[in-house]
Amino acid sequence: MSLQDKLDAFKADFEAGKPPYNVPPSVIETMHRATAELKASGAAHKALKAGDKAPAFTLNDPDGNPVSSDDLLRKGPLVVTFYRGVWCPYCNMELQALQATLPDILRAGASLVAISPQVAANSRKSARQNAVTFPILSDAHNEVAAAFGLRFTMQDYLVELYKSLKNDLPAFNGDPSWTLPMPARYVIAPDGTIVYAEVNPDYTRRPDPSEMLPAIRKAAA
Repeated sequence: MSLQDKLDAFKADFEAGKPPYNVPPSVIETMHRATAELKASGAAHKALKAGDKAPAFTLNDPDGNPVSSDDLLRKGPLVVTFYRGVWCPYCNMELQALQATLPDILRAGASLVAISPQVAANSRKSARQNAVTFPILSDAHNEVAAAFGLRFTMQDYLVELYKSLKNDLPAFNGDPSWTLPMPARYVIAPDGTIVYAEVNPDYTRRPDPSEMLPAIRKAAA
C-alpha cells in the first residue's frame, strides 16, 4: 500500500468521525476551509523548486548536536523533508514511510533529515513513536522553512480551533507565532542545486518516498 493510500484510509475514518476520533463535522469543515484558503493563496508556488539553489542550514538534532547541510552534501545528495510535528498523524505516517525507504536512500549514497518547528523533546517523541533512525532537526520559528518558502501563518479561526482542541502549538514549538511549514520534500544535489521538489498546501497529500529515488540516484551519479 502506498503512503497516499494509507493517508487516504486514515482521512476517511477521521473525517467520518469513527472512534477513537469522534470529530464533529464543524471541525472538519474548518480544516477544509483553511486548506482551501492556503491553496488559493498561491503560497506553494512561491516555495523553492527544482533548479533553485537550496539555502544552507545548521540545525540541532534532539540531543543538541548541530547538523549542517553543507557537511552532509559533502558526502552526497541530501533529502530534506519538512513536516508539521508529532501531533500530526499524517506527518507521522510520512516519517514511517521514509524510514521504510531509508535503506534505498542510503544505498543511493544520500543522507536524509527531517525538519519541524517542534522543540527537541517532541522530536525525540517523533523518533521514538515512529521508530525513526534518521535525524529529526528542530527549526526554531520555522526560519529554515521560511528560507525554502514554506512558512505560513495560520488563520485566526484555525488558531482558535486548535486551541479548542488543546493542540497548543506554542508549547509544542516553543514559539508563540502560530506558524507552520507546508509539508515538503526536497532532493538536493551535492552542489546545492535542488533536483526534486514536492510542496503541497494540503497536508493530507504526500508523495510516496519511492518517487524521489530516481532523482537521488541521478544526483549521486
